[in-house]
Amino acid sequence: MDAEPKTTARNLALFPTKEIERHTSTADPHVRLDADVDSPLDSLTCPVLVCGRASDALSLLPTGSVQTVVTSPPYWSLRDYEVAEQIGRDDGLGEYVKSIVLAFDQIRRVLADDGTVWLNVGDSYTSGNRKYRAPDRKNRARAMSVRPPTPAGLKPKDLIGVPWRLAFALQDAGWWLRSEVIWYKPNAHPESVRDRPTKAHETVFLLSKHQEYFYDVSAVKGPNGRRLRTMWDINTEPRRRQAGGIDDHPAVMPMTLARRCIRITSRPGDVVLDPYAGSGTTLLAAKELARNWVGIELKPEYVELIERRIAG
Repeated sequence: MDAEPKTTARNLALFPTKEIERHTSTADPHVRLDADVDSPLDSLTCPVLVCGRASDALSLLPTGSVQTVVTSPPYWSLRDYEVAEQIGRDDGLGEYVKSIVLAFDQIRRVLADDGTVWLNVGDSYTSGNRKYRAPDRKNRARAMSVRPPTPAGLKPKDLIGVPWRLAFALQDAGWWLRSEVIWYKPNAHPESVRDRPTKAHETVFLLSKHQEYFYDVSAVKGPNGRRLRTMWDINTEPRRRQAGGIDDHPAVMPMTLARRCIRITSRPGDVVLDPYAGSGTTLLAAKELARNWVGIELKPEYVELIERRIAG
């Protein structure tokens, strides 16, 4: 007896909509693909989850099929996700920036002409050429057994300015850099450091493919009903580990942040993409807001985690 056919880009069209669920691994109808195996999609008729590198997986998506991107790539020198080919752990700063810029060349292709990107990037300090990061007693998730070397020209304890280095590189690559949003975290992790203020914010950039783009100025209001400002007070939303399961994720984007970005730059039925999907928060928010979604994630265990969260 032949094995049940795998759902791939090539054979997806063979399945009626009502049959798609039977060929996925969760109760929620979506198609799961492998960036190293599957063929490009002709269209995005249902949610898609791809396991693989962003630069490879983006080649599976149709040109102009995505309305908005909400994403947070792995931060440079801040996390070890314990998976081959990850970025930000032991690559140099220049290589890290270049890898994201190259992936964004593919994002530009799949983005609609009036499409946008929300890019959340955290900053970091130089290691002083220490090749590890000790756990902070107030934040044990920061521990790393491998760290990139201190970038040339920087000194021990320098704040690197990673978000702006990446933003300028994307601007040089042709993207419109439209806004810098300061995501202030009222419940930010405490730090043991005693010679600078405790860090309590991250940066979110709004980028566009062209000068004109879709932006719903009325979708989200700021305090007192005024137009949204560039300072967003949003708590982090940590999730507990599942008993006996893998760590949910060491750096989960808050649903509140993902919902806000999606509401502003997309409409119901539009496709929302996260090429560094992590624990799948952007995808969950898109589903909740009646948007189609595409998620790309390198680590297979996190792909499984996303499927569990999507199934709810």
